[in-house]
Amino acid sequence: MRRANINVKLEKYDIYPAAFPDVTQLLVSGGDARIALDPVTGLNKYGCRTYPDPGLLSFGSSTASTISQDGFIAASRVRNALLAARKNGEFDACCLSQMQRMREALLLQLADSNVQLQFAASGTDAHCLAAGYARGAQPLRVVMVEEEETGSGVKAALLATACAIDLVALRENDGAPRLLDAIDEEVSARVAAAVDRGERVLLVMVDQSKTGLVAPGIACLMRLAQAYADRVSVLVDACQLRLSPITLRAYLQQGFMVAITGSKFFTGPSFSAALLLPAAFHTNEAVEPEFLGVGLLLRWEAALVELRRFHAVPQAVIVEFLTDFKDAIGARLAQDERFEPLAVILPDRTGLQLVPNWDHLPTIFPFLLKAKAGWLDREQTRLVYRQLQTLKTGAPRCQFGQPVSCGTRDGTPVSALRLCLSARQISDAAAQHSISHLIADALSALDCAAGLI
Repeated sequence: MRRANINVKLEKYDIYPAAFPDVTQLLVSGGDARIALDPVTGLNKYGCRTYPDPGLLSFGSSTASTISQDGFIAASRVRNALLAARKNGEFDACCLSQMQRMREALLLQLADSNVQLQFAASGTDAHCLAAGYARGAQPLRVVMVEEEETGSGVKAALLATACAIDLVALRENDGAPRLLDAIDEEVSARVAAAVDRGERVLLVMVDQSKTGLVAPGIACLMRLAQAYADRVSVLVDACQLRLSPITLRAYLQQGFMVAITGSKFFTGPSFSAALLLPAAFHTNEAVEPEFLGVGLLLRWEAALVELRRFHAVPQAVIVEFLTDFKDAIGARLAQDERFEPLAVILPDRTGLQLVPNWDHLPTIFPFLLKAKAGWLDREQTRLVYRQLQTLKTGAPRCQFGQPVSCGTRDGTPVSALRLCLSARQISDAAAQHSISHLIADALSALDCAAGLI
């Protein structure tokens, strides 16, 4: 039952009990079972707490991260502002004001006044919003990459909205990346067939996937969007948000919708997303809910702190740090027989005619695990992933990106662990004027993983 202070009008967004929840409770509100806390460990499904955890070697930003100290403080300020507004009977107005402030802060980073932003609870919900914009009088078919390389719940959520779905594999049966030309050819054929059947198409490009891939090719997207301008809409799945504002702006200028989150590269708590809309979609009828909950506000606020910090770091510094990190991690993975780097094709965005910037460098490093007896299978790899988060032998606790299924090796179904760099880590390294400490932490995390094989 909704509650309000005596003599104050009932406010529709105030769904909370008389004792307003604290920050840790609000940070997990409005999500699902994935961010619910285990009553014994205090961790969610991703191994994250709802308060800072400085003792954790956190290299799992492709999946989730524990909130930073700065993010926690910022979220607390928003919570306190809402509490004060609640006492004055202004809770709803404060909620909407905070949401608009965050919307403007995100759009400011794009420096493009002709873009609209709709908040969403998750990347999956952002995909569903995009489907709403793409849908017309004809049936809608979504052509997208396989679930192993994108959000695990996207397919089911889209099917629930009465979409048909075509999935396109990004890797071969042995985990090697498919040739981009082959992916583009398959995508083109599927889109053409859908149009011939009288369907509308939402074509989803991923930049970047769970293992750092970009597909289909940009030239393919542009060709299809032009050839079937009245039947094909394009969504760029940038939910990892491992992109510079320049690249995001270039996608939007092509007329592509872009889905983003604050919970991957920018390490906000899980379940904070948005859909960026270019001018062509501003007049459609899909409508954002008025307000998506206090939890979403606090989670986005924590991400915005890290976004501002990262964008204050000079690009030359970011490029230098990423290059040094890539070289160190690549050498470590290559020299240990217990690891095999999973091949990744570096992003090729030449079709956007951009000057290369930091986002052409890798920040996700996937690798397979191998014991003397052979490859670790998927369950064994997942066990290593879980054990790393709860090490009690004096070794540091470590967080990697969740294992990603990537075919078979010698008849064994395998998954790749992912060591990931985040914006927060790069900002911290820039503040220290050195990435050596971060590299040392990453090598230590890999040592811990090797010790469990």
